[in-house]
Amino acid sequence: MRKRLAATAVALAAAGCLLAPGAAQAATGPGPVAVLEHGSAAGTAVVSGMNEPGTRLHADAVRTSTVRTLDVDYQVQETGYWCGPAATRIALSARLAPPSQSALAAELGTHTGGTDHIGQVTRVLNAHVGTGWYETKEMPNDPPTQAQKDLLWRDIVLDIDNNYPLVTNIVAPPGNQPPGYPPGETIYHYFTVIGYDDVNRTVLIADPASFGGNQIYWLSFDQLASLIPPKGYAA
Repeated sequence: MRKRLAATAVALAAAGCLLAPGAAQAATGPGPVAVLEHGSAAGTAVVSGMNEPGTRLHADAVRTSTVRTLDVDYQVQETGYWCGPAATRIALSARLAPPSQSALAAELGTHTGGTDHIGQVTRVLNAHVGTGWYETKEMPNDPPTQAQKDLLWRDIVLDIDNNYPLVTNIVAPPGNQPPGYPPGETIYHYFTVIGYDDVNRTVLIADPASFGGNQIYWLSFDQLASLIPPKGYAA
């Protein structure tokens, strides 16, 4: 198992993002996001700095010979424990006008400690899209097996190619974190995978926590695979 700091483990957004439900303003950000303006290498920020709770951004779909990304309505989570509802909302926005974060929090059974299990997300996604597309994929091995990594990549490609974003439940300990995460804390979190680059082997993350002011960024596939255990994802 990877090293974790249990005493500082949190499932909260960045300091200052803890609002009472419904208190955030659904502010509109800039126009459509230029997803490939700075390339798709791991660590590349697509959108940063628009981190007020409730801020909304629009990311257009990209289709090239190697890159696939989806058209989504991104929104920063409105409370420190609504990463599950916010990530679910982003995923649903690729296919329909999504419910509010507060409505999804109620459907997911989210409480002040967060959303307990990725299976709750799978259920709500399927209920809204009206299909049985989404399945819960567990990744109990830490580090994951090669078979689990191969399945994750296949799921990413299949889902994105069919306009289904993935929602992932991650554990990000010190020393293995996406951009901007609090370096001394283990973060329990949900975010949404909305694209991939087949050549760079990177994935496009829509991260509702906006840690360090990072909203949408490219992450290496290998790092994503290392962050999910022992949790899982909906694909």
